[in-house]
Amino acid sequence: MTNVAQLMSLNPVSVSPDDSLAVVKQIFDHVKFHHLLVVEDSVLLGVLSDRDLFKALSPYLGTAAETPRDLASLNKKAHQVMRRKPVTLQGQANVKDAVHLFNTEGVSCIVVVDNQNRPQGILSWRDIIRALDRTDKRAAQ
Repeated sequence: MTNVAQLMSLNPVSVSPDDSLAVVKQIFDHVKFHHLLVVEDSVLLGVLSDRDLFKALSPYLGTAAETPRDLASLNKKAHQVMRRKPVTLQGQANVKDAVHLFNTEGVSCIVVVDNQNRPQGILSWRDIIRALDRTDKRAAQ
């Protein structure tokens, strides 16, 4: 059985808990992934998704109706918006464990950590679908 370490994306991008949402927005504006890890002293504290960011920012940013109050939403800190108890697995966990967590926890990513809660990678449901697609293609050959 495949374990999550074989499917996870390595080197997930992280921010510190005191980074502003302006920093987080800058990252999300230039990448194709949807989750940032919030890490301090190499230890996972939380996860911040692009949807979390979207909900935390004023909808008037960048519009003619923008006010100083709207701009101030960019000054919030990552720790104010992050999910504080992220769903995690260790690398040797199997894919069935991950699928179970996706179905029961309602998350779109699982952080793969070592036994000291240091991030090793990140697993999304898309990683699992990609692996299944590769398996199907190999079986069809």
